This record gives sequence, C-alpha cells and structure tokens, in this order.
Amino acid sequence: MFESLGELIIKTSDLIWGAPILILLLGGGFYFLIYSRLAPLRYIGHAILILTGKYDDPNEEGQLRHYQALSTALAGTVGMGNVSGVAVAITMGGPGAIFWMWVSALLGVSTKFFTCSLAVMFRGKDDAGEIQGGPMYYITEGLGKSWKPVAVFFAIMAMIGVSPLFQANQLTQMVRDVILVPNNIQASFQTNIITGIVIAILVGLVVIGGIKRIGKVTGRLVPTMVVVYTVTVLYIIFSNASQIIPAFQTILHDAFTGDAVLGGALGAIIITGVRRAAFSNEAGLGTAPMAHGAAKTNEPIREGLVAMLGPIIDTIIVCTMTALAIIITNTWQTSSADGITLTAQAFDSAIPFYGKYILATCVIFFSMSTMFAFPYYGVKCLGFVAGTKYQNIYNYAFVVVILLGAVSNLRVIIGFIDIAFALMAFPTVIATILLSPHVKRAAKDYFARLKIERMEQR
Repeated sequence: MFESLGELIIKTSDLIWGAPILILLLGGGFYFLIYSRLAPLRYIGHAILILTGKYDDPNEEGQLRHYQALSTALAGTVGMGNVSGVAVAITMGGPGAIFWMWVSALLGVSTKFFTCSLAVMFRGKDDAGEIQGGPMYYITEGLGKSWKPVAVFFAIMAMIGVSPLFQANQLTQMVRDVILVPNNIQASFQTNIITGIVIAILVGLVVIGGIKRIGKVTGRLVPTMVVVYTVTVLYIIFSNASQIIPAFQTILHDAFTGDAVLGGALGAIIITGVRRAAFSNEAGLGTAPMAHGAAKTNEPIREGLVAMLGPIIDTIIVCTMTALAIIITNTWQTSSADGITLTAQAFDSAIPFYGKYILATCVIFFSMSTMFAFPYYGVKCLGFVAGTKYQNIYNYAFVVVILLGAVSNLRVIIGFIDIAFALMAFPTVIATILLSPHVKRAAKDYFARLKIERMEQR
C-alpha cells in the first residue's frame, strides 16, 4: 500500500509540474522583469548597501533587521537544495538542468523583488495584534477579504511545503552513507530512526524559541556555512582548473540537446531545472515574503531589493559551484548514487578521506539552519488559518515529521514537497501580478527619492 501511495505521489508531482507551472514561474518572472524596467538588476549595488545596515532604523515597525530577514530567508533556501538538490537535478535532468536553474533564478530575482515588497506594503495583523507579512496577508489586505479562501489555501499548502521531510531525509542519508557505513556500522531502519530522534531534539531546542532566536541563530550560521562550503568547493574546482570550461560547455550543450539523459527530452530537462530552482531559491513560492515581511522597515521597496539578492546568492553562485564540483569530478557519470551521497562522492573524489567529512559538517549547518527557519513559516501559516492561540502546535508537529523524513524514500519526499510548492506558487504569483502596479508606483517614488539623496550627498 505504501509503495502504491509513493508511486501516486511521484506521478501527481510529475503531472502538476507541466506547462502551467512553467508558464507561471518563468512567465511571471519575465513579466515582473519587463514591467519593472529591469529595476531589480539595476539596483543590486544599492541592495547590498541596504544589507550592511546603513538604512536600519530600530524604531520602524517589524521584528527583524534587513540582514536578519535575509539570513532567515536564506536559511530556508541556501541549504540542502544547493547540495543535495543540485545532485538530484543532475541525476534526473543531466548537467543541462543547471542552465535552466540559472534562467529560473535570474527571473526569480524580479519575482522576489515584487513578492517581498508586497509583503511589507500590505502587512496585516494576526488576531493577537502582531504585525505579519507574507502572501496570505497581502492577498487579503491587497485584494480584499473575498480572497481569503485563496489565502487560506496558500497557508495550508505552505505548512506542507516547509515541512522538514527533505532536510531530515538527506541529513540522515549523509550520516548513514558518509559516517556509519564507512566505519562498518550496519545501517538499518533503527539507525535511521535514532538519527532522526537526535535531529528532532536539536531542532526542537531552537524552534520553540521563536522568530527572534531564529533570526539570531541563522544570522550566525548562514555566513559560516556559506564560507566553509564555498572555500571547499572552490578548492575542488580550481584544483581541476582545466576542467572548468569543459564543465560549462557540458551544461550549455546539454541544456538544449539533452544528450546526457532522457533521450534528448528538452522539455523534461527544462522542467527538472525549474523544479529544482524553485526548491533551491523558492522565488514565487511565497515563503521568503513571510521572513521579509517581518523586517524592521517602512520602505517596502527597500526590503524587496534586499530579498532579490536571495536567488543570486543561492542559485547563481552556490548551486553553480556544487554543480561544477559534481561535473568536474565526473561522479555524475560514474556513480549510481543520488542526492547527498552523489555530492559526497564528488567531494571524496577530489579530497580523499577529508572531503566527505568536510561536506558532512557543511550539510549539518545547511540542513539544521533550514530546519530552524522553516517552522517560523509554518507557525505563521497556522496562526493565519486557526489563530495564534494554536500556532505553536506547528512546532511540535514539525519535530515529529522529522522522524518521518528520516525513514522515508527520497523520490517520494521530493514529489510530495514539489506538489505543495506548485500549489503555493499559483496563489502567490497570480496575486503578485494583480498587485504589481502598487509595487511599480512605490518603486518609482523610492528611486526618485534615492536619486535626490545621492545628488545632495555630492
């Protein structure tokens, strides 16, 4: 029965991730980019300046500084999707899938700019009077109370989408294949469940502390994990410098021919790339606006600019480095492994013995920080649907689901999460398109004031 259910989940996921969702995510991102006249890309420098804290004002409404809001959002994106998700993309769609991840991410920059600007622009209040942001709030505050069923639907799907199934599964797989098996410890259901229990205890200790603690924890973890991982992957890449250009050539060639896999099925490769990009940077899914909606700012456009850095850091930089490490070491062709195990083999091939343990350390940071951030989204969603009186129940459910993820099949988990992500994207992107004129007007005003400010400083 469970095998039949798993097959049904995978087939449903493949069905829902067809032309409609591609048109929605890629078409929506292209619309936002053109409609904004490339504003997000033209103001990347200013976005980085905002991130340094120059414009922070502790007296403005919100709960997190710009940097903490981005760190919390990145903790949910710069994570297992960049390590394991890239390996899954290459396994399922070949190196060409990486190119379509890039395309999706570049368009996602504009999507994040619009969704996260709206998250601040149309903040609402929960039943406890606390200011909140996110698609469910800007749907009801921006489009009207008649749209609340759509907002509730988004919140329910988001509670599923931000579950720890994938992170717990891949962290458990890493412990099993990198630590236990090489040291002659027999892997079994029991070892998986024990690993899951340890993960659940560690996550539970943090998430019960709420968003302020999460902001502080992720603010420290995200830079550390990115630096350690980046240095290691760059070492692997430049130790094989002669293979860098051929690796990019492989990506670009397979992006349009699909020679590596799938019998040249270009459409399947594009879908794989967009799916994994969505899992990686979540542009258009609606989770990041919940973190950025809590930022201490009265300038929606300012927060939108900060948010748009997410896909650049996450997919364009980190995912590309992972892909190059896997392609350069050729493990994607010589191994039958998938997920985190394939990435571990690439690290072990380039840095014998030490590589897999360095990756193991990084994976702990990646997966744990994501699991620290995700409950915040789930709590917000449950608070919107059932009221703040019951919202903390999600934290306990989240910890329990970690155990389920630790013992489940990877492909079934990916299919299950992908279904939730697709169903989150429809209300998020459609509502954002309908509300986009508000962002355009606010952006025109903000950039005009910024221009005057710069002229006065000269």
